[in-house]
Amino acid sequence: MASESNDFLFSDQDDEPLLSETVSEFWDVLIVDDDPEIHSVTKLALSGVEFWDKGLRFHHAYSGAEALSVLKNNHSISVVLLDVVMESDDAGLQVVKQVRESLNNHNVRIILRTGQPGYAPEEKVIREYDINDYKTKTELTRSKLITALVTAIRSYEQVCQLEFQSRALNNILYASKAILGFTDIKAFTMAVIKQLSFILECEPQGLLCGSLDDDNQVCVLGGCVEYNEFIGQGVEQLDNGRIILQVKNCLEQGTHQHTEIDSTYLLKSKNRQAAIYLETAHIPSESQLQFAEIFLTNVSVGLDNVRLFNRLRDAAYKDTLTGLSNRNDFMNKVERFYHPGKNDYVFLLIDVAQFSDINNGLGQEIGNLILVAIVDRLRQEYPQAELISRIGADVFGLLLPKEQCDIEMLCEHLSLPFNAGEHILPINFKIGMCCQGDFKPSGIETLKLGYIALNQAKKQSMEAVITYTPDMEEQMAWRLGIIRQLRQDFEQRKLEVWFQPQLDLKTLDIIGCEALLRWPSGNGQYISPAIFVPMAEDAGLIVEIGQWVLEQACMQQKRLEQLGFAISIAVNVSVPQFKVKGYAQRVKDTLINYQVEPKFIELEVTESVVMDELSNVITMLQELKDFGIEIAIDDFGTGFSSLSYLQRLPLDRLKIDRAFIKDLPGEDCEAIAALIISLGARLGLKTIAEGVETQAQADYLSELGCDEVQGFMYAKPMPEKELITYLQAKH
Repeated sequence: MASESNDFLFSDQDDEPLLSETVSEFWDVLIVDDDPEIHSVTKLALSGVEFWDKGLRFHHAYSGAEALSVLKNNHSISVVLLDVVMESDDAGLQVVKQVRESLNNHNVRIILRTGQPGYAPEEKVIREYDINDYKTKTELTRSKLITALVTAIRSYEQVCQLEFQSRALNNILYASKAILGFTDIKAFTMAVIKQLSFILECEPQGLLCGSLDDDNQVCVLGGCVEYNEFIGQGVEQLDNGRIILQVKNCLEQGTHQHTEIDSTYLLKSKNRQAAIYLETAHIPSESQLQFAEIFLTNVSVGLDNVRLFNRLRDAAYKDTLTGLSNRNDFMNKVERFYHPGKNDYVFLLIDVAQFSDINNGLGQEIGNLILVAIVDRLRQEYPQAELISRIGADVFGLLLPKEQCDIEMLCEHLSLPFNAGEHILPINFKIGMCCQGDFKPSGIETLKLGYIALNQAKKQSMEAVITYTPDMEEQMAWRLGIIRQLRQDFEQRKLEVWFQPQLDLKTLDIIGCEALLRWPSGNGQYISPAIFVPMAEDAGLIVEIGQWVLEQACMQQKRLEQLGFAISIAVNVSVPQFKVKGYAQRVKDTLINYQVEPKFIELEVTESVVMDELSNVITMLQELKDFGIEIAIDDFGTGFSSLSYLQRLPLDRLKIDRAFIKDLPGEDCEAIAALIISLGARLGLKTIAEGVETQAQADYLSELGCDEVQGFMYAKPMPEKELITYLQAKH
């Protein structure tokens, strides 16, 4: 085998000259073969060869296991000349697999060699194992061996270069992330110096100069600890003339400056320049400069972000329109007044009532002038206020010493008209007040207490100022708990729809029934609709519930129809439902989907629904009326609204509220009931009285000409099974 090897290794020896020059750097080559002579002749054939001013340094292994051990402990191996057949027929291939998978070495280039002519692994194996070349030993003349080695080393260098660039870019990415999270200029500059020195492989000694504000003065923005005393001062104040000169040259010439002992880098942004001065022990290499340039782009972005943050910090805590501190600033500052046991201050939330009407009617410009005028008056009347803030669009916060807080005087100050351009406008206010004794450690919690009191003031038409008491929070927590439970029970389909029959007063025939929502409490009792329906409306849940009730009513009507009872079902509609875009079409689609004739569904709307947006409601009701659905005004007479809208509404029925029925016959109630019934007759509308409980009430209503009745005297609200039993008994 040795003689054969000598023949092929030296058969073409005169093709390449031997080089004997000694060089200081080497390409490390590992020869792996179980034949010692192959090691000798390979080393002899390649002795003196150089590639790119680097010679070859040989390492030897005589088995696959030994090769793996060498590669594990020597990471400088660039090429492996690997015999395929050693301790086993595929020992070489197993080495390749272990190198790539177990040692995770994907850089080293591998040239497979075999002394068995005709033996060759499949192309798939070579490709999957990342083999650089495959030759039989008889093919490897000296020149071909050198050619294969040149190709492998060139490939190795490229792979290493790609890996180096990948690591460098990862380092830049890490460095960029490390600086972009800062908003404080001092911390930012320290991070920049640290990360740039890491890229340039030098000590983190330096500083960053530039400007943060709109002026062009170049100041020391920060750097390593020794320059802390100069932060905020002009760069000319430094006691280091070299830094001053280098920074000046960098900014004036608009280029980086490099010497044997320092480097100064230019940072460019939209409107201003900055410079980073860094002490170095050498001029940066070309690759270091390339990577530093990428990093500096991120530094410029980061510096702009810090500048922007300084502006945003003012914007975050200051209201631009009025110049007052804003909600965030108020919450931060009011926390300082949390002192358990003390009650020396009061916090007031002042809300401009119907401010949206001013904006909509007179324009936003006048609205802004009103807000500024309010601020001017608060500042004028309360110059000693600890805090005056704009908490919301039309809500102001005022923190006063308790001794200076005279509610009557405050209301008097605010009752005087305000000047806004050419307008002089009287403004109404609602005020929520909270005493220091109730303040919370958190500013947002204290603000919440003020809003609890303010919301109570908004609900009470007669009171302009409400003071927070702890029971208000308990009531709100209870209210939120009820809403949360209602939402959960609705999603779990625990709500029920009951039905109360409606009768013709003359014949006592059943002409319909009203769908009434019921909420089981879980203990055999039911929560009153008077409690949960308003809450559902406030929470916006009533829209979903209302649609569900309509669907239940449609299904019930069809079931009754199948049993031979062709009666209509009345469904109540709330204000939020009418505000949903396309509500009328949704109602029509529901009836079509359940195949219910429109004449068998009646919608009951309250006067509050009608008066909310009269023109829109009339259009929507007319659309429903044209479809064939009947419309009734529920609780008629309780809204204290103008009767003129009755002539414009497409109505079928007036429903007399039980408040006017319960004391019949009686002089006061008789007049109102008679008026409503007479009004209905004049307008061609049917009248139905609800809450009829006695024969005397029924007789009197009959005398007045009332058409229909509903009440406990005839039937209480009942679930579906009881309703069917009731209807069957009546027939």
